[in-house]
Amino acid sequence: MKKTIRLEAIDPIEIYGAENRILTEFRSHFPDLKVAARGTDIILDGSGKDIDRFSSKLDELIERRRRKTNLTVYDVEDIFDAESSPDRFMPEEDAVIVHGTDGKAIKARNKTQQEMVQAYFRDDLIFAVGPAGTGKTYIAIALAVRALKNREIKRIILTRPAVEAGERLGFLPGDMKDKLDPYLQPLYDALADMIPSRKLQEFMSEGTIQIAPLAYMRGRTLDRACVILDEAQNTNTGQLKMFLTRMGANAKFIVTGDASQIDLPDKRDSGLLKVMDLVRGIKGVATVLFTDKDIVRHPLVSKIVKAFDAYEQ
Repeated sequence: MKKTIRLEAIDPIEIYGAENRILTEFRSHFPDLKVAARGTDIILDGSGKDIDRFSSKLDELIERRRRKTNLTVYDVEDIFDAESSPDRFMPEEDAVIVHGTDGKAIKARNKTQQEMVQAYFRDDLIFAVGPAGTGKTYIAIALAVRALKNREIKRIILTRPAVEAGERLGFLPGDMKDKLDPYLQPLYDALADMIPSRKLQEFMSEGTIQIAPLAYMRGRTLDRACVILDEAQNTNTGQLKMFLTRMGANAKFIVTGDASQIDLPDKRDSGLLKVMDLVRGIKGVATVLFTDKDIVRHPLVSKIVKAFDAYEQ
């Protein structure tokens, strides 16, 4: 069956988006339907059921455009949200979370990482705390990328507190973005392992993936997103309260940190452990504790961590 839909009294670019991004996103929800856009005409070829559904959803998108200054891919996702719900399956041990850009399977490498993966599918707020090198942030980002690819979420938001670890922001060259990028580089690196460079740049330019310092979270409500707060040991209780209360509908929040690496001038200001104790026992909140036995970097890292722990004690 074929049908031609003509866009009337509206500029096609407003519906198709720059480089047809909005139309491409819209078409992805109709894998069995052939869709060709030629100026104001959209030519459909497929089953009557798919054509009717496409027409109905397109009407919703056009109506949304009449109420807004411009459309984004988020508007397409919102239109289809009611038909899709997050995948809540509990993965088996050794299950692949996502495949990296080099084709390598990314999955939990030890029992504690597996516990973190299970917690993600069971609860909406996860605290993953332990020493450096245990893969807390990497697994968190892998889970977020998986959810984005499976359309369980519509965006990934990664954040860190901009706290200096021995350096001073003011002495770094460049504008504020240039000064903050070094703090956020580990997050860029993890994403680059899992998403091809061109696609990653596209996601970031359109806001599907956002990386920002913690202060930029204030005042936002984050729904249908996976939001990861890294280096949470460098936040105080007020900052953590601000962050956690950003949680919107169908959101996943992951908080990672290492209580032994606090960079605040007064280590007693760290709110990570205090807030974990405060929310412990609340349904939907999980706590995953990593130890030096879970370190997956070079074998020397585990020995170095133990040496520092012994010194500090």
